[in-house]
Amino acid sequence: MPSATSLDSALSAWRAALGEGGVTSEGAVLDRYARTTQPEGARPACVVYPKSTGDVRAALAIAAEHGIVAYPISRGRNWGYGDACAPMSGAAIFDLSGMNRIIEVNPELGYVVVEPGVTQAQLYARVREEAPGYWLDCTGAGEDASVLGNVIERGFGHTPYGDHVRTLCGMEIVLADGEVLRTGFCHYGGARAAHVYPYGVGPILDGLFTQSNYGIVTRIGLWLYPRPEAFRFFFVRVEREDALGALVDALRPLRMRGILNSAVHIGNDLRIISSLRRYPWETTGGAAPLTPELRARLRREHGVGVWNVSGSLAGTAGHVRAAARALRRAVRPVGRIAFVDDRKIALAHRAVSVLGRFGLGGRLARQLEALIPNYGLLKGIPTDAPVIGAQWRLRAPAPGAACDPRDAGCGLLWISPVLPLRGRDAEDLVAMTAPLFAKHGFDFLATFTMLNERSMVAILNVAFDKAVAEETRAAADCYHAVMGALRSGGFVPYRLSVYGMREWVDREDVFWRTAGRIKRALDPRDIIARGRYVPPLDAGMDSE
Repeated sequence: MPSATSLDSALSAWRAALGEGGVTSEGAVLDRYARTTQPEGARPACVVYPKSTGDVRAALAIAAEHGIVAYPISRGRNWGYGDACAPMSGAAIFDLSGMNRIIEVNPELGYVVVEPGVTQAQLYARVREEAPGYWLDCTGAGEDASVLGNVIERGFGHTPYGDHVRTLCGMEIVLADGEVLRTGFCHYGGARAAHVYPYGVGPILDGLFTQSNYGIVTRIGLWLYPRPEAFRFFFVRVEREDALGALVDALRPLRMRGILNSAVHIGNDLRIISSLRRYPWETTGGAAPLTPELRARLRREHGVGVWNVSGSLAGTAGHVRAAARALRRAVRPVGRIAFVDDRKIALAHRAVSVLGRFGLGGRLARQLEALIPNYGLLKGIPTDAPVIGAQWRLRAPAPGAACDPRDAGCGLLWISPVLPLRGRDAEDLVAMTAPLFAKHGFDFLATFTMLNERSMVAILNVAFDKAVAEETRAAADCYHAVMGALRSGGFVPYRLSVYGMREWVDREDVFWRTAGRIKRALDPRDIIARGRYVPPLDAGMDSE
């Protein structure tokens, strides 16, 4: 924590530089920023509200002068990975949500340039209006989540442009010394290819500023996905628990050949059910996890399989028809496939309307209600629906269906290992982690996402009720046990939470020592986001 004298002096300087509303140390505000879906959070010393790159430079200079850690957040909706919390207490949160300008929407070349505070809903509306020939690639983090924040965390979405770093083109970063770095061709004034050719000339520096604390990213260019001629959503229902490996191996050739070109998700039954309802505490009498019998009953009620595949086919009409035939042949031995497009959605809505006059169609209506948000995500339409899954273990009703998980008291820890796109690796991962969830009293909520042609990301969800202290402790124990098993099994996460970074830092690892040397060169006082990915310099991580 900064000393009271240092903090008071810094607060006065921030007010002078940014205006009276540019900083606050009000207790109630600090309490809000300390909230987290993780087992424990960190309370900041103050919150700073820059509105421009110039404000960030001025505010960062003040933080450095007074020795206060500056922890930037885009909008603070990094659910399950740290929310708006710094790795340690006493930081000045730099809330960049006021930097919410969409600098450019290019309808000809299909790219946008945005600041950190731009939300998915905000950008979707602008793209729909100014570049209707393109789709935004959205995440499931909600309509108010930051576009830029997800990109620099190397997050992913659902369209063929789902791997967001691959569509990143040109960055603006404020360095610890106040200089502004522009990557690619962006540092050449008037460069025509600044946001269409990502490499620039010379070293490629962009990657250094994803999943790091080397600077504060204040602007990025991002490519949009061209609206396809044809689009079809598909859903595969698999009833056998032991079919996961065969399913992955059946889909891999289609992914590698480009027949499947969107992100493809394989979710288990509980991952889908948890997005539709809360845990049935009234039925279990307070016991957890679910029994196999109750789990099977919930599958029947909600019409889901033990494993469920969803994705989309997009491209020319001919490609979509051919891809649908190939997909149908590939999955026939393991599951039943259904295809949905705009025409079928419209027919289903009409059927619900007609059946509703006779008191019928309730199940179809529920299926549509569950389908529409996910169908829209694959077409670049942001939704809050996936956030509902964070409420799975709550005992008390949430204040709103898609409210801020922190307002509802949700506990949420994501574990996201990467594995080769092979059935045996998926089976190994389930075999080593699912028993640990059960041992600690949690349901195994799992999704495998085929993000590229040779690997997939497993998203494992430790959902808990923060109002129950015993369950919160069990969630922490489960998280660490699963992380330990993944480490020993060779499955490394693609992304880390503030809570879990220490699990993956090896003080003898040349990689982390090298990262520390770069940090020392760019931010010798370790002012920016101390402890975020790159370990604190005072931990000796940059020494020989």
